[in-house]
Amino acid sequence: MFKIQMRNNMKNAEIKEMITTDLIERVEVETSNYKQMTLNHAISSLENPTQIRQLRRIIARMKTELRQRELTNK
Repeated sequence: MFKIQMRNNMKNAEIKEMITTDLIERVEVETSNYKQMTLNHAISSLENPTQIRQLRRIIARMKTELRQRELTNK
């Protein structure tokens, strides 16, 4: 599995351009990054704690797009 760099400013258009399999994989990777980031923040403060919120919102956007695709394919 390859490591994808987190982008804080991922646009909805970029998410819509991704194919479904890549999007599913990206959600898994970003979710594990989010869990690791929150754990690190609980142990010691992060330099930029707003990254947690930004990452959570990116994950939500990706999951929303996946759900929309699921509903349109039915």
